[in-house]
Amino acid sequence: MDETPLDRSLLLDFYGELLTAKQRTACELHWNEDLSPAEIAQQSGLTRQGVWDILRRAEAALREYEAKTGLVRRYMERREEIAAIRRDLAALLPEDERGRDILARLEELL
Repeated sequence: MDETPLDRSLLLDFYGELLTAKQRTACELHWNEDLSPAEIAQQSGLTRQGVWDILRRAEAALREYEAKTGLVRRYMERREEIAAIRRDLAALLPEDERGRDILARLEELL
């Protein structure tokens, strides 16, 4: 996986409960709420370096969980496959109410 904020957020969504409460909170604030380590440090009473260390260890743990289980990778592969099937079905189905219903049901899975 690339190291983008979206990837980190997905890792946190899948494996966040496996982190300590302090790690999970720091990651949520930094990656999801876009707070800087300095802002997190000020809120939590930690040093900025302490926040960086927590974030670094948490990300390493999340990536290790993903390396061992592959849940996020498989999730993303399945989403891509469902999207491809949806495109193929859209080309094959008539543009009537039944066709739209079938595609709507598939959209719910995405």
